[in-house]
Amino acid sequence: MKALLVDLDDTLLDYSGGVDESLERRVSQRRRARGHRRSPRCCPRWRGSRRWFWDDPVRHARERTDMNGAWRQIVAHALEGIGRPSERLAVEVAEAFAANRWRRMALYPGAREALVRLRAEGMPLALITNGDKTHQRRKIEMHDLGRFFDVIVIEGEFGVGKPDESALSPRARRPRRLARRRLMVGDNL
Repeated sequence: MKALLVDLDDTLLDYSGGVDESLERRVSQRRRARGHRRSPRCCPRWRGSRRWFWDDPVRHARERTDMNGAWRQIVAHALEGIGRPSERLAVEVAEAFAANRWRRMALYPGAREALVRLRAEGMPLALITNGDKTHQRRKIEMHDLGRFFDVIVIEGEFGVGKPDESALSPRARRPRRLARRRLMVGDNL
C-alpha cells in the first residue's frame, strides 16, 4: 500500500450517533415550552422520513451537498406525515436539530491517535468525503484534521463524490504523493 484514503463521517467522526436524540430533544423542548405533556407523534415518523429521504440513491446523491436543506425536507416530510405541514416549523426544527448535532459530533476514540501514528510512519493520507462543503470543512477544522492529510477531497468542492472513481483518485492533484496502490477506509460501500 502506497497511500491510505480515509472517509470522514462515521469513519473518523461519529456523525450518525445521536441523530434521533437530537431531533427528539428539540421537539420535546418546543412541546414543553408550549405546555404539552404527551410525547411527540412526529419522532417515530421522523425515522421513517429519514429512511424515505436517504434510501433514494438519486435524491441522496443530489441532496447530500446541502445538509441544511436535506434536514428541512426530512422534517417537513415527517410533519406532513402526521398531518401538521408547516414550512416555518420545519425550518425551526431543522435548525435546532442541526445545532444539537454539532454539539454532539465527536471523533471516535482512537481516531486521532491512529492518524498521528500513520503520519509518524510517513504514510501518505487523503481524506475523501461526500457532502456539503461548508459542513465538511467545518468538521475538519473543528477537529483539527487538516494537518494529517496530504489531500482533502470534499464532494461539494470537487463536484463529484464516492463511489465515482475520480473522487477516489486524488493522485490527479498530487501525482507523486498518492500512488495507484491505495486502500480506502470507510463505513460503507
